Order: sequence, then structure tokens, then C-alpha cells
Amino acid sequence: MLAIVNAAAQTYRGVIPADRWREPYMRSNELDKEIADGVIFWVAEEDGRLLAVMGIQDKGEVALVRHAYVTPTVQRKGVGTGLLRHVQGLTGKPVLIGTWADASWAIEFYRRNGFTVVPNPRKDSLLRRYWSISARQVETSVVLADGRWLDAEQSAPTDG
Repeated sequence: MLAIVNAAAQTYRGVIPADRWREPYMRSNELDKEIADGVIFWVAEEDGRLLAVMGIQDKGEVALVRHAYVTPTVQRKGVGTGLLRHVQGLTGKPVLIGTWADASWAIEFYRRNGFTVVPNPRKDSLLRRYWSISARQVETSVVLADGRWLDAEQSAPTDG
């Protein structure tokens, strides 16, 4: 799984803020911590070869898609879409996804799959509430939401 994450994350090099990039992008102790924090990872494989990895994390009233990466040689062939549909199908809860604001290809992938970018400052409050990330990462990230989340937001009572 780490090999897929770190190979696919190379597309972030030179795109995300330089102070957020590191090599390797994810270390084994970080993967262990994500698993300990409740991220359940799923993989796509073919003939015993791992093609993609994607996690889902239950956060009470929502579920988060976490660490979604596809092996570079099979990107844009439906593997990521299939895995996203699979993890979405594992929950009846609204689904949120966080990614880098400058990762236009990732944002477009999620948009093609029915997600909508959450406007500021709502995305900041969601990132602070559901993710354990630095203020700098909150500043340089976006949140995308599925239709279930949007429906819940529209039907939620408003202050005033």
C-alpha cells in the first residue's frame, strides 16, 4: 500500500506547497497511525497485483474517504472510480473528502464522481472538526462532499 501511495503522490511534487511536501510522502509509521485511528483501507487488485488503495474512516455523523491513490500506470482506467464507489457503498452516512486545493486533477476526479467542493469558511470548520491536520494544511486544502452531505446541510436548521 505504501508503494502505491508514494508512487501516486509524486504528482503532488511541485504542485502542493513546498512546505507540505516530503519524501517519502507517507511513511510506514504514519500508515500504522492512520489504521490505529480507524481508517479502514481497501484495495483494488488484479491478478494478485495491487492497483489502488483507498481508506474510509467513520467519524460519527459522517464518513471520510482517506488516502485515495491509484498506481500511476493504471490511472484514468476506472480503477479509482470503482474503488470510490465501493467505499461509498460501505456507509449510509454522508461522505466527505479532503484534498490539496492545488490538486486540480483530484478535485476534478471527485467532481466527476458526484462530489461538490464545499465553500469557505465551511470547509475550514469541517477540516478542523473531522481531520487531525495542521493549520497550514487546513489553509491549503479543500473539502468535497457527496449528495447526502449536501442534502443534510440544506435540511439542517439555521441559526437566527
